[in-house]
Amino acid sequence: MDRRKFLVTSSATAAALSLPAAFKVHAAAPAKLFRWVPHADLTILDPMFSTVFITNIHSQLIFDTLYGLDNEYQPHPQMASGHEVDSTGLIWTIKLRDGLKFHDGSPVRAQDAVASLNRWSKKDLMGRSLFDSTESLTALDDKTLQFKLKKPFPLILHAIARPTGSMACIMPEKLALTPDNVQVKVMNGSGPFKFVHDQWVSGSQAVYQKFNEYVPSSNKLKPEFTSGPKIVHIEQVKWQIIPDSATAVAALRNHEVDGVEHIDADFLPVLKKDRNITLIKRTLPSISLMRFNHLHAPFNNKLMRQAILSVVSQTEYMMAMNGPDFPEFWNDKCGVFVPDSPMSSDGGMEKLLGKRDLNKARAMIKEAGYKGETVVILDPVDYPAFHTAALVTADLFKQLGIKTDVQAMNWGTLMQRRNSQEPPSSGGWNIAFTATTGPNNLDPAGHLAIRGLGLKSWFGWPTSERIEQLRTDWFNAKSLDEQKRICRELQIQVFEDVPYIPLGATYPVSAIRKEWVDFQPQMPLFYTLRKV
Repeated sequence: MDRRKFLVTSSATAAALSLPAAFKVHAAAPAKLFRWVPHADLTILDPMFSTVFITNIHSQLIFDTLYGLDNEYQPHPQMASGHEVDSTGLIWTIKLRDGLKFHDGSPVRAQDAVASLNRWSKKDLMGRSLFDSTESLTALDDKTLQFKLKKPFPLILHAIARPTGSMACIMPEKLALTPDNVQVKVMNGSGPFKFVHDQWVSGSQAVYQKFNEYVPSSNKLKPEFTSGPKIVHIEQVKWQIIPDSATAVAALRNHEVDGVEHIDADFLPVLKKDRNITLIKRTLPSISLMRFNHLHAPFNNKLMRQAILSVVSQTEYMMAMNGPDFPEFWNDKCGVFVPDSPMSSDGGMEKLLGKRDLNKARAMIKEAGYKGETVVILDPVDYPAFHTAALVTADLFKQLGIKTDVQAMNWGTLMQRRNSQEPPSSGGWNIAFTATTGPNNLDPAGHLAIRGLGLKSWFGWPTSERIEQLRTDWFNAKSLDEQKRICRELQIQVFEDVPYIPLGATYPVSAIRKEWVDFQPQMPLFYTLRKV
């Protein structure tokens, strides 16, 4: 099989460099400009209008949140100075810290936070769960907001701190009152960077200027992920849109840009030898997956899905999709959640990592009553990683005696086609490929692939009352240990019901010039970035 490019389905980057031992403004004059090639063009500005990851990164620069997450994904006060919870666990009172300003100079008030969270709750999955448990959210005064819950929701701080999905950013009340189906066009932010709107040229560049009136939190935390004091060391970040990978890499090596978010595998060998370049591995991978259509034969039969699970080799898929030369950038022992993250476990992994037995799988397929139906596999030929997955799957199915029709199309067409619930013979499908990305893979809150709501689920439309109950139990868990126990049970249930098959975890690779250090380890946020 031809070598495949190392493609990144998430839209983020990460760093393997360690953060400073203690945060402080260095004595040396800050660098004026960091030139960055993002993974995609910025076309949508509203952080609550879309879950597109490039919009999420943009939003993290110019907006702030009440709470942020550290490197262990635990919440800490960010715009908040702290909170109090009454003895029933139903009343949460959050205080804003002093000195908060929007980019137009107006003060940040509790009323702004209330309006922002109300708008966020209409879009975000975890926000909806929180507000389903909320009786009221009110501003008691300009510095105090209060949740009154109908039932306990222990993960309330995690919900408003999450940097993924539709970010719970705080914007002025006037903007937050914009209907959730209408885009906010004015970027009057609350974060450490200002969006320079008159220099934004879609398809060419986006510019972020340090907001000198931003007051970092005064807590004693070290800056980590989205928590701790956000002390910016550079004056300006300029995103330069360069769609062609070879051109972007050449610009980096020629010192025409300072960093590139997404490096294809074909360029890793030459950059690894370049003494002026640092390769950076993101800490949060994308998890590639094989998605079944549960509405139509043959994969509306659980035993058929279990048969495929029993012979899928993550090693084979990861090597084919990413190439064998840099195994440090992929993981072939990946379950439902990010490997080695708090919610990951070995629950049920023997079904994925045990001995692959084709004869046993053929017997399971026969027992399931497979009648020789043609299985339609959607093949995105312009997306090399998933194109490779389609070819590997077609070969596997041939060995199993499953008749296939591999239908070639571009990624855009596939994105539309996968929403069809028609029979495969009438424009539908049986097998498709995609990935869940970044923080969405950390826990059940934003993990679309595990949902078991039938026709209300993500494409594929699996049904599993047990998975849904475990997900609800996780939201109500009162301790981290209880959350871990539930996630272990949930993973076991996923491998029983098989709403999808995880094909492995891919860690995106970025590159920056050597003189730049202290890059954020989860996303390109530029809070701690500095030049030496």
